[in-house]
Amino acid sequence: MWRSQSSSYLEQCLSDGIPAADCSLFDRILNDFKSVNWFWILLVLFIYMLSNAFRAWRWQQLLDPLGHKPNFLNCMGTLMLGYFANLGFPRSGEFIRAGAISKYEDIPFEQSFATIVIGRIVDVLMLLLIIGLAFLLSYDIFVEYFEQNFNIPASKIFIGFGIAVVMGIVGLLVLRYIFSLPDEGQAPIFVKIKSLMKNFIDGLKSITKVKNKKLFWLYSFGIWICYYLMTYLCFYAFGPTQHLTPIAGLIVFVFGTLGIVFPSPGGMGSYHFLVTQALIILGLSSIDSFSFAMILYFSIQLFGNIVFGLISLVVLPIINK
Repeated sequence: MWRSQSSSYLEQCLSDGIPAADCSLFDRILNDFKSVNWFWILLVLFIYMLSNAFRAWRWQQLLDPLGHKPNFLNCMGTLMLGYFANLGFPRSGEFIRAGAISKYEDIPFEQSFATIVIGRIVDVLMLLLIIGLAFLLSYDIFVEYFEQNFNIPASKIFIGFGIAVVMGIVGLLVLRYIFSLPDEGQAPIFVKIKSLMKNFIDGLKSITKVKNKKLFWLYSFGIWICYYLMTYLCFYAFGPTQHLTPIAGLIVFVFGTLGIVFPSPGGMGSYHFLVTQALIILGLSSIDSFSFAMILYFSIQLFGNIVFGLISLVVLPIINK
């Protein structure tokens, strides 16, 4: 992504009559960072940590029906550890988060991991809801983008979604059949796997036993409202994006979220590509779009996750002696 943008920036400089020696993408990005309004960046960081607090409180609600009452600081700290780990090894954070809370709160790993899976399932539902809203508000933009860049018509997108739903239902039916089989006469490894799966499914069932379901869904909506605000409010921090509308913020947010979902380290590269693409669609230049992606990414994904991840790495063993 960096090499691509460097080539584009060099071509732009040469077309504008600027010598190649005076055309450094790094210097341009650095100057853009210096130009940002740090009030908005700090506000975005605060909202980011608020979203993490919502996630930690929601996690406590999922663990409570299983007989566990984890400390809020442990939930928050292990969550930040997971985000920190994801920057190095994609998707490792969920396992590290489950292992850390199991260690500090004496919770079976399968149950803690199952509650994380529940959180992810709810997040997918929220994401689908937001994508649906963005499609309704900006249908032409999304359809044109996928048709021009990936040769995927809208009909194929909906068909793919339907196939995914059917596959999920079939998977659930297969699991139900496996659990109906008796343990007698089965290989020990099969019985052990069934036992682990039973613990995992018990964890999944915790969502049906949440005491305050309204609060659970309020936290879930709060997480994603915070995520949206992080993108939209960051527009005000950078000159070329200050004029963009709330709907533009929704489009960039959806594209950026899909970039984070992609299994690269912390969305590195994929996030920059999709946010840049979204802003180009909205009329910004390629370099301004890339600068905005860098500003938001470094503020949240790297600065927030590295700093608070390292703090958690140090503090958690101290408060859990």
